[in-house]
Amino acid sequence: MATELKNLSGSNGTLAQHEDSPHAAAGQAKDQRPLLKSDSNFGVAAATESIEEMEKKYAPYVRRDVYGTLGRGPLETKEKVLLGLAMVILVPIRLVVGMLILVLYYLVCRICTLFSTPNRDEEQEDYSHMSGWRREVVVNCGRFLSRAMLFTLGFYWISESRRSLSDQDNSRGPNDESQMPGAIVSNHVSHLDILYHMSSSFPSFVAKRSVAKLPLVGLISKCLGCVYVQRESKSSDFKGVAGIVTQRILEAHQNKLSPKMLLFPEGTTTNGDFLLPFKTGAFLAKAPVLPVILRYPYSRFSPAWDSISGVRHIVLLLCQFVNYMEVVHLPVYYPSEEEKEDPKLYANNVRKLMAIEGNLVLSDIGLAEKRIYHAALNGNSLPRALHQKDD
Repeated sequence: MATELKNLSGSNGTLAQHEDSPHAAAGQAKDQRPLLKSDSNFGVAAATESIEEMEKKYAPYVRRDVYGTLGRGPLETKEKVLLGLAMVILVPIRLVVGMLILVLYYLVCRICTLFSTPNRDEEQEDYSHMSGWRREVVVNCGRFLSRAMLFTLGFYWISESRRSLSDQDNSRGPNDESQMPGAIVSNHVSHLDILYHMSSSFPSFVAKRSVAKLPLVGLISKCLGCVYVQRESKSSDFKGVAGIVTQRILEAHQNKLSPKMLLFPEGTTTNGDFLLPFKTGAFLAKAPVLPVILRYPYSRFSPAWDSISGVRHIVLLLCQFVNYMEVVHLPVYYPSEEEKEDPKLYANNVRKLMAIEGNLVLSDIGLAEKRIYHAALNGNSLPRALHQKDD
């Protein structure tokens, strides 16, 4: 399978079908989906473009639910009534229950880490390698309470599907420990993605360094084994983090007791209909990865964190009576020898596979374009760094 994916892209930039894909029988309609191209003219202010032009150019970040762009669109009377009722009834209950769950898990982590020394490596600190009953309690309680938090937020049912390993064109079985995945790679739609993965496999993930200092959440992140990074730091810091992530992936690949790394290769969130270019961090270790695709079907409010502020997103999420999530677990992806020597090829082939199986549109724009779009929507000037990108 890994080798065949090298020919997934057609010469015209569209996404070709993989012959083994269950979607291949659907015909050529999917093949004609456009690959969105990045506009390299960063010097032209996005504010001079019409809304229609911006939505076409920055399609992965466009919000299309009833609340509209930035979550500030005009609402019908019925929607205002539902929102008002939710603010009075749902929001207080969900806030109280959510806080109780958070405090409860913090207490569990505090008790389990008493008299335990964390691993320290440069500016990293974690409890991910605790063993025995402490680790069992932290993991099992974490998974249960994460699902309880999702339930509190209205995700009463989560639709999950798994592809069989027999669908893969190789004979490596799931019991071969030398072929265990070292990382989970997932598309990134919302901060809720982390809650789902915690409830499913309780992996470690990359987080801002400031998270480690947050009340309650800081200790929880250390028990998860988060790898901390300072986004505004120099490139040398990122190289160090990449080395730590690679080491952690190799440990999980070789030892089933070590927590897997969860990585969002896109590097930012989208509206859930697109798949951005993958960074290579999850693929440098040359170990197998487990691809997971998340979707959030909606009729009123979209849980995607695209062009909406964090506070407004949380408030509207709490006001949604029922939320939905669909998860597709793909088989473990075993890299070919060629992919092991070329992380970009490895990343691109996994990305194309996820796009096919998740019916996602490939786009080549990224975080820089997202910032331009957000600046234009908010009436702000473009960041200087973006103006100077091509200088």
